[in-house]
Amino acid sequence: QVQLVESGGGLVQAGGSLRVSCAASGSTFSRYAMGWFRQAPGKEREFVAAISRTGVIKYYADSVKGRFTISRDSAKNTMYLQMNSLKPEDTAVYYCAATATILRVGVIDQVSEYDYWGQGTQVTVSS
Repeated sequence: QVQLVESGGGLVQAGGSLRVSCAASGSTFSRYAMGWFRQAPGKEREFVAAISRTGVIKYYADSVKGRFTISRDSAKNTMYLQMNSLKPEDTAVYYCAATATILRVGVIDQVSEYDYWGQGTQVTVSS
């Protein structure tokens, strides 16, 4: 099993940038495809981005495409989400997730596709 811990959330003004991190431990990092999800108050958890085991293949939700960048560093067992041009509607708790299966187009944005989750980190964007 892999354990995931997010960090780097905080308060930022609209138009600003923030980078959140997800540190993995307990298992071989390269075995897992990874993803970022977010959940705003009163809303369902939604897909943000995903990255393959090698880091070569990346997917993004339309709402963040061109503003957010997902990456991973195998030497540090860490995944990142660089968030630029932040908007108030990006405010949410951001969760990282991992799956031991390969990413599959059509289901990579599904919560049920991921087996392991972190505890989340709050990102608040003020207007």
